[in-house]
Amino acid sequence: MRRTALLASTALLTALLPLTATAATAASGADAPAPAPLPVDRFEGEVPFAAQPADGIFTWGGDSDDPPSLELTARADAPEGAKVLTGSYDISGYGGFTHDFAAGEPAHDWSAHRGIQFWWDGQDNGKKIAFEIKDGGANGEASELWTTSFTDDFTGWKQIQIPFTDFTYRTDYQPVGGIDHVLGLTQMWGYAVTLPVGVKGHFAMDDVELYGAADQSLRAQVTTDAAVHPVKEGDTATVQVTLATTGSQPVDEPVTVTYATAGGTAEPGKDYTPVSGTLTFPAGTASGTSQAVRVPTLKDKSAEAAETIPLTLTVTGAKAPAETPQVVIDAHGLPYLNDRLPVKKRVADLLSRMSLKEKAGQMTQAERGGVGDGGDVAAYDLGSLLSGGGSTPTPNTPAAWAKMIDGFQLRAQATRFQIPLIYGVDAVHGHNNLAGATVMPHNIGIGATRDPGLAEKAGAVTAAEVRATGIPWDFAPCLCVSRDERWGRSYESFGEDPALVQSMETVIQGLQGRANGKDLSRGDKVLATAKHFVGDGGTAYGSSTTGKYTVDQGVTTVTRQQLDAIHLAPFRTAVDRGIGTVMPSYSSLDIVGDGLGPVKMHARADMINGVLKDRMGFDGFVISDWNAIDQLPGDYPAHVRTSVNAGVDMMMVPYSYKDFTATLIDEVTAGRISERRIDDAVSRILTQKFKLGLFEHPYADTSGAAAIGSPAHRQVARQAAAESQVLLKNSGGLLPLKKSQKVYVAGSNADDIGNQTGGWTITWQGSSGNITKGTTVLQGMREAGGNVTYSKDASAPTDGYDVGVVVVGETPYAEGVGDVGNGHDLQLSAADKAAVDKVCAAMKCAVLIVSGRPQLIGDRLDGIDALVASWLPGTEGEGVADVLYGARPFTGQLPVTWPRSQEQLPINVGDTSYDPQFPYGWGLTTLTKAPRGGDAATLRALGVAAASAERSGSGRVGRELVTAARLIVQQKAGQRITAAMAKPFADADHLLLTGNYAKAVQKLAEAYKAA
Repeated sequence: MRRTALLASTALLTALLPLTATAATAASGADAPAPAPLPVDRFEGEVPFAAQPADGIFTWGGDSDDPPSLELTARADAPEGAKVLTGSYDISGYGGFTHDFAAGEPAHDWSAHRGIQFWWDGQDNGKKIAFEIKDGGANGEASELWTTSFTDDFTGWKQIQIPFTDFTYRTDYQPVGGIDHVLGLTQMWGYAVTLPVGVKGHFAMDDVELYGAADQSLRAQVTTDAAVHPVKEGDTATVQVTLATTGSQPVDEPVTVTYATAGGTAEPGKDYTPVSGTLTFPAGTASGTSQAVRVPTLKDKSAEAAETIPLTLTVTGAKAPAETPQVVIDAHGLPYLNDRLPVKKRVADLLSRMSLKEKAGQMTQAERGGVGDGGDVAAYDLGSLLSGGGSTPTPNTPAAWAKMIDGFQLRAQATRFQIPLIYGVDAVHGHNNLAGATVMPHNIGIGATRDPGLAEKAGAVTAAEVRATGIPWDFAPCLCVSRDERWGRSYESFGEDPALVQSMETVIQGLQGRANGKDLSRGDKVLATAKHFVGDGGTAYGSSTTGKYTVDQGVTTVTRQQLDAIHLAPFRTAVDRGIGTVMPSYSSLDIVGDGLGPVKMHARADMINGVLKDRMGFDGFVISDWNAIDQLPGDYPAHVRTSVNAGVDMMMVPYSYKDFTATLIDEVTAGRISERRIDDAVSRILTQKFKLGLFEHPYADTSGAAAIGSPAHRQVARQAAAESQVLLKNSGGLLPLKKSQKVYVAGSNADDIGNQTGGWTITWQGSSGNITKGTTVLQGMREAGGNVTYSKDASAPTDGYDVGVVVVGETPYAEGVGDVGNGHDLQLSAADKAAVDKVCAAMKCAVLIVSGRPQLIGDRLDGIDALVASWLPGTEGEGVADVLYGARPFTGQLPVTWPRSQEQLPINVGDTSYDPQFPYGWGLTTLTKAPRGGDAATLRALGVAAASAERSGSGRVGRELVTAARLIVQQKAGQRITAAMAKPFADADHLLLTGNYAKAVQKLAEAYKAA
C-alpha cells in the first residue's frame, strides 16, 4: 500500500504554492483526461504547526482539555512519503485540527477537480468524523464552511474520497455568518477535521490531495421551489424545477430531468392523476431557468388525513435535488380541523387518531441545527424545534427568521395529520437572539424598578417582536428566587424576595395576554414558560457537580415550609396567571426530612405531578431543559422513563431526538410508561398548539416585523433602563448632573453595548463589543447634551473637569459559566479599580456598576461621591443618561441585598444575622424630597394612615405612605447603615410587597430609631 514514488518533483513543488485554475484547465469537458492528483498536505514537514496568518496546522477545542495532540510521525506503512500526521484525543465538548492556508497569499483554486481525498488509519470505532472545507472570504478564519463526514468503521489505512458535491453548507455555525451560500471552489482556504466526542482515541492521516476532473454537476444543480407542496384536495400542485449554476453561467452541456409520481400514501387514479415525463434544459440554458411539473389531485367526499405523492426526479448533467419533492393532499373534513369546535374536543379527536410514533414525536423537541434542512421533522413527526442561544439563521434578520421557521413548518405539512410545530427561543430580555431587536434590562433590573406595569409592557414588547419572526413560544420568564449572588444566573431573577418575584409576574400577561389563553392566537403574543421549577435560585455554593460550575445545577436544601414560602410561591402565581408551559430545573432538590436526599428536578414526580399539576392545577405542559434528562442516574431508557413518568411532557433533546423517540416508544411498548401518561402529555401539548392558532395559521405573521427595534419599543426599554437604576450613595447631591458641567467619563462599561446587555444577547454567553444595535451609556450622555470627554482607561489628563463618571462592572456570562469560583468573583477588574481610583482622586465622582449582581465596592466607597447599581440595562443607554442628567428621577430599589464581603454570602432579607453594605429595598431618590417633619412623630402618623389604607384595600395609597416613610429613614441614615438599621429596613420592603403597609411603616420606624 506504500506510495513513495507517486508524485513527480514538480507536483511536490506545487504543494508549497497556491493552487491556481491553470493547474488543470484541461479538466473541462466530459472526455478530458483527469488531472493528476494535486497535493494539499503530505505531512512530511512542508507545512508547519502554526496558526493564522501563516500557512499552518493548528488544533482547537471547547476547553483546555479538548484540543488533540498532533505530531508528524515516521511510519513504515505510510501510504505516501515517510511521515504521517498522528494524534491522540479525549474530547468532552468539541475538538479537532485545521490547516489554514497563508492569509497573506492568494486563496487556492480547487475548481478543476472532482473532490478531495486522503488516507485515514481506521480504528473501527464506528464514529463519524466531520471533514470541512473553507470557501471564500478573507482568510481561513473568515471563510464559509462546508462540511461532510465519513465513518471510521474499518481498520488499517483506507483512502477516503469525497466529491465536492457531497459537501453541504454548515447551518449550526459560520464564523462570518455566511457569505454567498455557494461552494465556488475558486477561493479555498483549507480544511478542518472534527474528531469524535466521548471516546478516547488516536488517529493517523496522510496525503491530503485533490483528485479527478471537475464535471458540470460541480457547478450546475437542479433544485425545486420547495421540498413539500401542500395542496387542497381537487386542486393541482405545481412543482417548479430550476437549473442553477455557480457564478450564474449558462450550462455547457444539456441537463435532463426525468420525473414521475410514484409511491407515497396517496392512491394513483383515486387521489391523483399520475404524471411522468422529461424536462430538458439545452446547452446554453441560463442559470435560474425554471420549468413546471403539474400534479392534478382528485376530489372525493370522504374526510381524510393528509396523503403524500413523491415526485421522483432523475437528473443527468447536473447535481440532483438533495431530496425528492412531495406533493401533499391536505387533511380535510376531520373534526380536529374544525376551529368552531371547543379545543378540548379537537384535542380528543386528534389524539384518538394518532399512532404511538406520532405521539412520541409530539413529545420531542430538537434543535434547528440538528435537523439540517428539516427532513426529519416529518420523518420523526417532531412536535417542536428550538433555537438555542446563538442558534440563528444567516443573515440574522427578522425576514430570515420567518423564512427559516416557515420552512420547518412546511415540513410538518408532510405528516399525516399536519400537526404544526411549536418553535421556541430563549427571549429572556427581549428577542435577544435577533440582531437589532429591542433588548430590555435583565430581570434583576426589572425587579429594581418595582414597577409591575412596566414589567408587563416589557413582556408585551418582547412578545410582539418574537411572534413577528414566526416564533410562538418563549422560554421565559425565569421565576427563580435568587438567594446567592455567586450564582451565574442571578441576573435572570427579579430578586431575592419571592414577594418581589410574584409582583413582577405581570410580565406573563405581557407575553401571553389574558390568563384564559384567549389572546394566544394574536400576532403579538407568545406562549410563556415559567422556569426553572423549582428551587434553582437556592442551590448551595459548592454543591454543583456539572463541570467547573460551583453553584448552578447544584443542590437546594430546604424544609418543606421554606420550599413552599420561597421557591414555590412564584409558580403558584404563574399558574394563576395562566402560564402555558413550565420548565424544570437542572438542579436537585433535597427536602429536609423526606429521606430521599438530593433528587434531580427532572425526576421529581412528587413535585411535577404532585405539586405543580395536581395541587396547583397547572394544565399546560412541562418542557425539559436542554439535554437535562442526561443528568439523571441510570442508562438512557431509565432517563426517559423516569422523566416522563415524573411528569415531563416534552423533552428538549437537541441532537439526540432520534434516540429519544425510539427509546420512548420502546418504553411504552414494554409497559414501563403507560399509554395514559403519553396521552396526557400529548393532550397538553396539542391544547397549547390549538390555543396558539397554529393549525389555522402555522406560518409567520410578519405584519408586526416593522416594529422590531422601533422607537416605540425602544422607548419602553429606555424607561425600564431608567427605572432600574438604583442610587446607592449621593453625597452632596452630586447627581443629577448639570449639562453645564464638564464631565470626565471612564471605565470599561461606559461605551460597550455587549457588556451593557450581558449574557443571552445574540449568543448564549453574550460578548463584549458592538454586537447589536443600541445606545451605550456614553452615547446616551452625549445625546442628552452633556459636555463629555471619554477615556476608557482614564489615561487622559484629568485636570479641569467638574465631575467624573466611571462606568465599571462585569463582562457577559450565562449560567454556570458565570458562577463565582468558575473564573469569576465579585471584585472589579484591576483596570476598573485603577480607573475608579484615578478619577475619584482627581475630582468629585459618580461610579456606575454595570453588572448582573452586586460588586464588592466597600473598600473604595469612602472615596466615591455617588454610587449607582446600573445592573444590565439593555440596549437603551439613553435611559441611564435620563436619570444621570435629571430628565427622570432615580427611583430604583435594590432587588437583592448588597453584601459587604463575599464571605457574607448568602445574605438575604429575613436572615437572622443581617449586616449588608446596602439592605434589600435601599434606593435613594432624586427630584423628590423626603416629607417635611421627617421624624418619629411623622412616622407614627404615616403608620396610622397606612393601617387605614390597608383596611380599606387602597394599595396605591398604602404604597405611597410606605415610600414616604422609607425616604425619611434613608435621609436620616445617609451612609451610616448598621445591622440594627438594615434588618428592619429590608423587612419593611418585603412587608410592603405583601400588602402589610402598617407593619412596613412600623419596621421603618424601628430602622429610623436605629439609624
